[in-house]
Amino acid sequence: MNMPSDQMELSEDAIRKHYDAASAMLTGFDHTPRIAKARDTEVKEKSAGLGTRRRFRSTTPGLVTRSTARPEGVQLLARIEAAGDGDVITSPVQANVMSGLRRALAIALAVGEGFAEVTGLVALKKDNLQGSLAAGKKNEFAELLAAEALAVLYTFANATSFLLAPHASEVSVEIGEVEEILTDNALLALHGALWELDQDLATFADEDPKLIATVLAFAEQVMEKVVLRAQNAPRLGAFTGASYKVEADDLTIAGFTPARAAKGSKLTMTFKKPNEVVGNHIAKYQAVKLSKMLMAYDFERKLNPFAELGGFIFTFMGDGAPGTGKTTLIQMMAGLISGYCEVAGYPFRFQNLSTDSIDSYQGKSGQNAKAFINNVVDPNVIGFGTIDDIDQLAGKRGGRQSSAGQLEITAVLMESFAGANTVVRGNCTFGMFSNYPENVDDALRQRAGARFLVDGPQTREDYIDILHLLMGKNHSIPVGDHELFAAQEIKKAVAASFEGHSRPHEEGLLKVFERVHSEVGDLDTIAKLGTYLKGIQEADPRFTGRAIKNITDAVKVRAMDFELPDEWMEEPDLFLFKPYDEKLGMIREMTQPITVEMVIQEINRYADSEFRYADKSDEIAIENAVRDMRRMEEAKRRYLEGKG
Repeated sequence: MNMPSDQMELSEDAIRKHYDAASAMLTGFDHTPRIAKARDTEVKEKSAGLGTRRRFRSTTPGLVTRSTARPEGVQLLARIEAAGDGDVITSPVQANVMSGLRRALAIALAVGEGFAEVTGLVALKKDNLQGSLAAGKKNEFAELLAAEALAVLYTFANATSFLLAPHASEVSVEIGEVEEILTDNALLALHGALWELDQDLATFADEDPKLIATVLAFAEQVMEKVVLRAQNAPRLGAFTGASYKVEADDLTIAGFTPARAAKGSKLTMTFKKPNEVVGNHIAKYQAVKLSKMLMAYDFERKLNPFAELGGFIFTFMGDGAPGTGKTTLIQMMAGLISGYCEVAGYPFRFQNLSTDSIDSYQGKSGQNAKAFINNVVDPNVIGFGTIDDIDQLAGKRGGRQSSAGQLEITAVLMESFAGANTVVRGNCTFGMFSNYPENVDDALRQRAGARFLVDGPQTREDYIDILHLLMGKNHSIPVGDHELFAAQEIKKAVAASFEGHSRPHEEGLLKVFERVHSEVGDLDTIAKLGTYLKGIQEADPRFTGRAIKNITDAVKVRAMDFELPDEWMEEPDLFLFKPYDEKLGMIREMTQPITVEMVIQEINRYADSEFRYADKSDEIAIENAVRDMRRMEEAKRRYLEGKG
């Protein structure tokens, strides 16, 4: 496998030479906790000589504020062996944890060694040992030691999480905050972290599934804490600017970016075929196109040609009345991507953010939402994330009905979908679905780059098709004068649907369209189209620059108004397995020029949805205000009657 030019190989020899040091740390060392408080823990004896020592408590006046903890023997291998059902034979899970921790420690020490060589820290350490470190170098020495400690500690936690993730089960453990994060030097940093891991294992890991879960939870907490420390730490450029590849593990270490194991999720949902989705022509067409677009992602380049050309849908909003087919659309799209990935041998990860993510503990809802985002955006998989009934999950800022947990989720989604750090690689997409999109926060709703109007069956033919589909086969009723599913032919139906947006549908937008048209004539130039957009903004101040970006993105998608041939999905060698530049060229050849009609239709499609949401939102607010006024009026009347 060829590595990108900015990536260095971390050789197996460089890692394995640290195995002895890593094994020694896991076997045992003494550590006096500085920040965290030791819990009363004991290692259950599985062999002779693994006793425990009692904590020393000072009774001397004046020493109350000093740490009185004795150095405690940390024996992680013994602690891991003691987890589980007490069997004297080490279980496969315990063995995986032991080898994973040793491997992660060795990788971290190798990265630390490379950091020290590049930054000149090796020479400073030598001078310090000889007592010849210049006074002017002492500050630099201290800063480099702290930077090395942060780099080594993060790499250890990152590698641990990556190596043990494939062995994880559905069990999860809440270990709380990791406190013993020390940055004096790399060795002390690892000792502090391993001491705290030992404490957590003693508290939570009473069986094998919890052993893995505890170590993974610990690794995530360490990474989070180290990233916060690193924000203001100097001299980290040599770590953040480098990228190491551990070929044997397929692990990439890129600064403070977490590595994720390319593990797909096994779906147990019911899949739907496109012809089993009746109506919803544009939504269905875009979902099929998007499913194939995802498959163009290049795992070597970590980029999708569609994302580079500007025709990729990273986020979309599907809205419609209850029962119009939003869930069916999700099942169809997940089924298509899952099938394509199975043929190509790509890992596929589907995840839905549900109401279970809302937690009463402060900050936990945001953590759940962030974990959902991270799982889907993992550049090593094809990802599809859904947020069904987003109006119930994400709170409206300023809304009296929004809980703290809902507002946390809103903040995470807004930052993740179009924040300063958002990177669209083209390996994943997020779909937000709602029966009541007017209840979604305006700013979050506008972060949906595309709008899928899920309007369900509309025509007589649609209703015949859906009746036949849902009736099943246990009947002999003739179909009659009707060609089944002919109306569901996507291309024909979509062309008609797009043409229907040549004029606005919502009354408020139609007035703006007619006024601008009467003033400037046909909207056939950029200037006239800009005048129309300004007219929309005057009618609805929420129509901002982000709306224009979403419209232009949708126009670029229309320029890619072609479906990748089914043969390309069925025979990956025809397209999926080709080099990135070749795939880019093949897609560029199929691109068609942008027309005025496309732009007008996409402006109307987007603006129609915003006017629809705004009208409903305003109407609901008015109804609530009227209800409150009537209540107050009735309360006042009863109060005056009682007083009289």
